[in-house]
Amino acid sequence: MAKAIMIQGTMSNAGKSLVAAGLCRVFAQDGYKVAPFKSQNMALNSFITKDGLEMGRAQVVQAEAAGVEPSVLMNPILLKPVTNMGSQVIVMGEVIGNYHAQEYYKMKHTLRPAIQEAFDRLSAENDIIVIEGAGSPAEINLKADDFVNMGMAKMAKAPVLLVGDIDRGGVFAQLYGTIELLTEEEKNYVKATVINKFRGDVEILKPGLKQLEDLTHRPVAGVLPYLKVDIDDEDSLSERLVRSKAAKIDIAVVRLPRLSNFTDFTVLEATDGVGVRYVGSERELGKPDLIILPGTKNTISDLLWLRQNGLEAAIKHLNADGTPVIGICGGYQMLGKQITDVSGVEGGGSVAGMGLLPTKTEFAEEKHRTRVGGRVSAEGFWAPMNGIELEGYEIHMGETALEGGAKPLAALDNGHMDGCSSGNVLGSYLHGFFDSAACRKAVLEVLCRMKGIDPAELSVFDYAAYKEKQYDLLADGVRNNLDMKMIYRILEEGV
Repeated sequence: MAKAIMIQGTMSNAGKSLVAAGLCRVFAQDGYKVAPFKSQNMALNSFITKDGLEMGRAQVVQAEAAGVEPSVLMNPILLKPVTNMGSQVIVMGEVIGNYHAQEYYKMKHTLRPAIQEAFDRLSAENDIIVIEGAGSPAEINLKADDFVNMGMAKMAKAPVLLVGDIDRGGVFAQLYGTIELLTEEEKNYVKATVINKFRGDVEILKPGLKQLEDLTHRPVAGVLPYLKVDIDDEDSLSERLVRSKAAKIDIAVVRLPRLSNFTDFTVLEATDGVGVRYVGSERELGKPDLIILPGTKNTISDLLWLRQNGLEAAIKHLNADGTPVIGICGGYQMLGKQITDVSGVEGGGSVAGMGLLPTKTEFAEEKHRTRVGGRVSAEGFWAPMNGIELEGYEIHMGETALEGGAKPLAALDNGHMDGCSSGNVLGSYLHGFFDSAACRKAVLEVLCRMKGIDPAELSVFDYAAYKEKQYDLLADGVRNNLDMKMIYRILEEGV
């Protein structure tokens, strides 16, 4: 059976996911067989495994850092918010239904056996399990039936590293207050603290670290600086959504209210010469070189949001004036003529689409979950894409039909067709559309040609190799700033 260590945080976005990924990489580099684990994840960023099951992106990143294939065993429960008060509940990669928050809390205890089974199976196959908590273990109103934080630590008999975010301020109060709100039994699981996202001279911090250790009776395992690594973020708290850079090619991604899988565009952000902005209003939109409509958990309501705030009209005006538009998944559905929901997947009814593609979408209760590859057949505006190979995954509820002799964008290896293009508008169901260097190069070539730029001025790189380098940089940051001898000792001694 594997030894386990758990990373908990004083709040959401304290850096649990990144620290867990870093430890996964370090342990893997040291020759151990490692797997990440998070009993329950709440996020709109998800991933489809090779066997067609859905899991959270954070554990996919951690699996990549550990050098292993992602598995739903690493994230047995995924909650995808569909409203402010309810979520789609996915257990072991399969949707079991939509639940209001109160309904979910009444039934969640029934999911504990699935969590235990998933953890036990992973434990039997690995040397070390790196467990990530969620939010804070000091949410005293949520402790009943907890299996995400201290409840999970008890199930796994895992010692805990408690991570605090100094960048937001008040890190000593975060760490001390969190520990003080734990029961005596729970306090015994916390073996050390970690201060994350520090900017400055750590010598100035040392008197405070000593006082923290005296107050909590636990060592500080280290102070992690604000690491400059480009690794996929977990959810909408991501800084990616509010930052931009000056660039030769300006790409605007519409920041839909239920934006999902924004990690589809990480590779564009990492491309020299390309700037990606996330926009939520007509004023922010400006005049980009490319507009992308991303995936969404609520296609119809997000389309109506576009319509009501003036973004739809602005996008259509820019498109008519020559700005190309690409839609991915839900964004692809929006670009068509009509979306119909006879099954009540999103509340029922029918709504007119943006009318930029000759397609109609009808929602169905069954969710498409598959990893696919294929080859593009494009002409006209998108001709540079003709013949390139695509690879990605589908996560959507609905079928899109092409009308008026419209041609699909790509023939898939499974015999199905994907997407559609018409003029300077293109849509695809494939998440990971831009990960292919050939696809990215072709799209950028189109944009460069429009602006009179030599495509050679933009770097197109091997994204898989780039990510491996980032994981190694993360591991270096962990090794250089955390006391790994202490962490190995905590791991060995357990609880």
